[in-house]
Amino acid sequence: MKIITYNVNGLRAAVGKGLPEWLAKEAPDVLCLQETKLQPEQFPAEVFESLGYKSFLYSAKKKGYSGVALLTKTNPDHVEYGIGLEKYDNEGRFIRADFGNLSIVSVYHPSGTSGDERQGFKMIWLEDFQNYVVELRKSRPNLILCGDYNICHEPIDIHDPVRNARNSGFLPEEREWMTRFLSVGFTDTFRFLHPDKQEYTWWSYRFNSRSKNKGWRIDYCMVTDSVKPLLKDAYILNDAVHSDHCPAVLEITE
Repeated sequence: MKIITYNVNGLRAAVGKGLPEWLAKEAPDVLCLQETKLQPEQFPAEVFESLGYKSFLYSAKKKGYSGVALLTKTNPDHVEYGIGLEKYDNEGRFIRADFGNLSIVSVYHPSGTSGDERQGFKMIWLEDFQNYVVELRKSRPNLILCGDYNICHEPIDIHDPVRNARNSGFLPEEREWMTRFLSVGFTDTFRFLHPDKQEYTWWSYRFNSRSKNKGWRIDYCMVTDSVKPLLKDAYILNDAVHSDHCPAVLEITE
């Protein structure tokens, strides 16, 4: 089973940049999208239906903002929209699909780059998110939590750890949260399988950052420990250029 997570930074724009052709080539079983930035009536369903995908969207109330989606070749047994907390669910940040005893999530963690208020919102979200998935794990133990976490965990995950040490996305308190999150039974699949690889999933549009590979690894496929025996591979598709992010892939045995 092949699962891809991709922050497309505007799904309609990504479609215009060749996303459907790329999807036909990669052919994941499940595609987790973040920052769709559209309302359901704006979703180009027929594009993905023609490739054999069923689509499940959870859009933000605010137009042109946030939003997550799941595209899947197999009908899920159940789809859950949001985490039941209105302040987050209004922003369209979490969608879950259940396939037998496996659950796949597309999640978009808030960014704190716009200032102290949103950074505070992000830190509260991180605690609430962790509490939610730890509780969810009791009834759905086999979780795959894919998405844009907006955090680099370790110096290997960012091109300039020294100069970015006080920037949102690499703050000590964000990194400490991720350490705690991993310690309660979750695994960063890419780092678990490739402990020494220095690859990134996001580059600023400024300063030719992508061509210079001055990036950040902020997109993850996290799994509960019970899924670890199923892991086959995890890798990053640096050549996909439909966004300022690139996709991260997880392959598991079914």
